[in-house]
Amino acid sequence: MSKHFEIERKFLVKHLPKKRRASSRIVQGYLPAAKGIEIRLREEETHHFLTVKVGQGRTRQEEELEISKSKFRSLWPLTQGARIAKTRYRVPCPDGTIELDVYHGSHRGLVTAEIEFDSVRKSRAFERPDWLGREITGRPQYTNATLARRNSLPHRAPAR
Repeated sequence: MSKHFEIERKFLVKHLPKKRRASSRIVQGYLPAAKGIEIRLREEETHHFLTVKVGQGRTRQEEELEISKSKFRSLWPLTQGARIAKTRYRVPCPDGTIELDVYHGSHRGLVTAEIEFDSVRKSRAFERPDWLGREITGRPQYTNATLARRNSLPHRAPAR
């Protein structure tokens, strides 16, 4: 189990960067929860997680537990109607690793990027690469939980 406060910034992507590391396929589903609380199931390759996030914006509390595949399968039906699929690439940068997500299904064309920081100070000092577009940190319509419950894109597809 890992418990920490997540400090991250999220952006739309203008175009895909040339240098990106191997990808992984992710499916996520969201369980019904009280406002301000997000409960997520995630399958990433052969790993399965149950994550609880509290709060919104740049800093949130996060608890993540790795769970068995059988536990994941037993909980997955509870996420019906609140699921997303995406391919995640990792892009190295001087401030760490940017996680670039290319969405599938009804959100095809949406590409976002997130980067986590050790401190709020480092998050403020981040100089984004030119391939990152408008910042969407804290914008509810771009959270994965909101996207999972919607069938339409909240923006135009980025240029390739």
